[in-house]
Amino acid sequence: MNRGLAIGALTAMLCASALGTVSQLQKDVNLQVDGQTLRLSTFAITVGDVLGQQGIEVQPDDHVTPLPTDPLKDGQVIEVKYAKPLTLTIDGKTEALTSYAFTVSEALDMAEVSGLENAEFSLPVSTKIPREGLEVTINTPKNVTLTVAGKERKVSTMAATVAELLEAEGVAVDGDDVVAPGADTPLSDGDKVKVDVVEVKEMVKEEAIPFETKTTKDKTMWAGETKTKVEGKEGTARRTYKVTVVNGKKTSTEMVAEKVLSEPVAAQVVKGTKVSPDGTGINLARKEQWERIAQCESSGNWSINTGNGYYGGLQFNKQSWDANGGRDFAAYPHQATKEQQITVANRYWEKSGFSPWTCKP
Repeated sequence: MNRGLAIGALTAMLCASALGTVSQLQKDVNLQVDGQTLRLSTFAITVGDVLGQQGIEVQPDDHVTPLPTDPLKDGQVIEVKYAKPLTLTIDGKTEALTSYAFTVSEALDMAEVSGLENAEFSLPVSTKIPREGLEVTINTPKNVTLTVAGKERKVSTMAATVAELLEAEGVAVDGDDVVAPGADTPLSDGDKVKVDVVEVKEMVKEEAIPFETKTTKDKTMWAGETKTKVEGKEGTARRTYKVTVVNGKKTSTEMVAEKVLSEPVAAQVVKGTKVSPDGTGINLARKEQWERIAQCESSGNWSINTGNGYYGGLQFNKQSWDANGGRDFAAYPHQATKEQQITVANRYWEKSGFSPWTCKP
C-alpha cells in the first residue's frame, strides 16, 4: 500500500469521528422568557447554562421549568416566568400581590378578581406587566345613597372613596361640616354617605343680669308681712355667644365671652316673725274674694273711716273687730294694713263664713 494513501485515509476517518461527536453535543432548544420565545442552538450542558449564555438572571421567586440544575436535552422547551409585583387598588382598597401573568388581564384572572365588567381601569387590561411590576387602579360602578343637609338622593358613581364621590357630585365641604363615613373611606355598592352642613356663627347681645334678694327677719312685724327696704335693680352685660346651626337648624348656643356693663343691685326685704298667742300670723286665704268684697263695701279703700261706725276696706264695726282679734294689729280696722284686715276677716270667716258682709264675693 502506498504510505501516503494510508495516512490520508486515517486522517479522513478521524475528522468524520470528531464531526459526529460535535453533532451529538449540539442541542436545539426553545427558550420562552415571560411569553417571548427564542429558538437557539447550544452546546450547554444544563438548563442553567443556557440561561447564563443568554444573560438571564433569575430571582428566588421566579419560575424556571425545567430546573436550572437539570441537564439540557435536545428539543427541550425552557420556560422562565418572572415574579412581578402587582399593586391593585379596587374602589380605594389596595392589595399587593406577586403575579407570574404576562398582562393585566391575565393577572386579574389568576387572582380571581370578578365583577369588573363595567369598571374603569387606570390603563388597558392588555398592558404587559414589566419585571419591575405595575400599579393598577380600578373603579367599579356603585349605587349609593347621598344625603346632604338633610336632602337624600340616589347616586350611581365610579368614585372610589367618599371624597371622590363628593367631588364628582359637586358637594363642597369645609372644616365645620361633618362627613360620615370619613372622606378617605372606600366606597362599596349600597353605601350611605351623609353630609351635615354645619355653620358656626357669633352673636353679641346685651342682656339683663338678675338681682338677688336678701331677706332679713323682723320680730316686730307680723308673720306673713313683708317690707321692701331696697328695691332690686337688674344689671346689664354684653355677652358673646357661639351659635351652631346644623342643616339650617340651630342646635346649640354657648356663651364664650361676657362683659358686665352695670352691676345688679340686690333687693333687701324684711319679713315679719311676730305671731298671735295662738301661734298664727298673717293669713291671706281667699285674698281675691276679700278684695272683691272691699271693692263693693268701700270702693277698695282700706284706710277709710266714714264716721258711721264701720271702718276699713271690709267695713268692720268695732265690736266685730275686737271679737276676732283685731286688736292684735290695731285699735281700729282702718288703722291696720290691708293684709291685717284680711287676716281678721279670715278669723271671722271660720266662724260665720261670708254671711256677716252685705256684699258677697
